[in-house]
Amino acid sequence: MKTRTIVFTGGGTAGHIMPNIALFDEAKKYFDKIVYIGSNGMEKEILKNYPNVLFYEIPCVKFIRKLTLKNLLIPFKLKKSIKQAKRILKEIKPDVIFSKGGYVSLPTVIAGKKLDIPIISHESDMTMGLANKIIYHYSNKMLTTFSTTAENRNKCIFVGSPIREKVFTGNKNNLNLNFDKNKPTILFFGGSLGAKAINNVVEANLTELVKNYNIIHLTGKGKKIDLKNRINGYFQQEYANNIEDFFDEADIVVTRGGANAIFELLAIKKPMLIIPLPKSESRGDQIDNAKYFERQGYAKILFQENLTISNLLNDLEYMKKNKQKYIDAMNNAPEKNVNKKIISLIMNEIKKG
Repeated sequence: MKTRTIVFTGGGTAGHIMPNIALFDEAKKYFDKIVYIGSNGMEKEILKNYPNVLFYEIPCVKFIRKLTLKNLLIPFKLKKSIKQAKRILKEIKPDVIFSKGGYVSLPTVIAGKKLDIPIISHESDMTMGLANKIIYHYSNKMLTTFSTTAENRNKCIFVGSPIREKVFTGNKNNLNLNFDKNKPTILFFGGSLGAKAINNVVEANLTELVKNYNIIHLTGKGKKIDLKNRINGYFQQEYANNIEDFFDEADIVVTRGGANAIFELLAIKKPMLIIPLPKSESRGDQIDNAKYFERQGYAKILFQENLTISNLLNDLEYMKKNKQKYIDAMNNAPEKNVNKKIISLIMNEIKKG
């Protein structure tokens, strides 16, 4: 019997890595070999925790969203990356490539298309990112988290967001934080790379925040806050491989609007205050995601331009009083076995070939 191999690709941030990882367990039921192609970034470090997944590193090129001469080098660097990805794919001979988008995926997808390997991609956000707009043209099918993303696109199929099973196994007792049980716990979480605006407002107002709340602060890689004195009721960490335990500890989560994170929080019914990345720093995808979640009653939005300690405290107080309302709305969210559906669609594409 032929050995089946699947290649996952995507990286740069946890939002492009964790949805891939969410599919590993279901993929193991159908594939003998799981391979991951990524860059020398966060994915390389995270994949060390998955010794049964073979990791290949390729150089990747990121488009810089401003006028810079560095962007002129992209075609030349991309050509080199595609050549390396093509060499790897020829060696491992995969049956299919699953791309989670982002600039890290691009060389592998283009190389895979040149080798006639079926490509299934996934778009997490309501609007496609630059890389996925390109990847769409190379894909046999592109799966989407939001139904509106799939509208009027013949290659798109709405499936939802892959969710890691690990998220459901969080246990706050693993943390031993010794917080005041009479205070609600707020988790500030700006994504794997952190969020400067969120970090700044927490750091500047710690004394005020811990009066009424226990504070967990995941600052992002390399963004630890240096405190002169220990503050009771405050815990900080740069990055958490056991994020599920911090989710379990939190009563409310203050987060950015990345689709992967907010859909995981939705899955475990955690009320969230979303502070989306503003359009001045992004293409506005997090704002679209956050507005959708607020319309559904899953979250409240605090726009970054309105992020003051006064507004933050008012919103946290409102969410504390209305916590059950948010949980009830999330309990009514449509349940789907997304991971199983995605692998099923991947297998269907292989059978077509």
